[in-house]
Amino acid sequence: MPKLLLKLDFNSHSLGPGKIALLEAIIKTGSISAAAKTMDMSYRRAWILIDELNKMFDKPCVESATGGVGGGGAKVTVFGKQVLTAYKKFETQCTKQAKAEFRFLSSL
Repeated sequence: MPKLLLKLDFNSHSLGPGKIALLEAIIKTGSISAAAKTMDMSYRRAWILIDELNKMFDKPCVESATGGVGGGGAKVTVFGKQVLTAYKKFETQCTKQAKAEFRFLSSL
């Protein structure tokens, strides 16, 4: 069966598997740097993707604090979690539909 890759465009920016995986990694690690490392991505690239995510909507998806003595870190906002949940739900629905539509290919 083919794998569905879902990409949605909002305000001239795309929301797809890479940004979704980055949000998930930030939730798990609490850090942009650590999230980027788990994805084998440069810190700079992660920041670019987060900047795009935060410009995509009127509300930010990720908030960060500058490092230093007190730490730093990043967190996915409540809104960012809503975006993540909606994307994953829609992806699941689209995958089910695609499997149903292309089931005939499994016999070839």
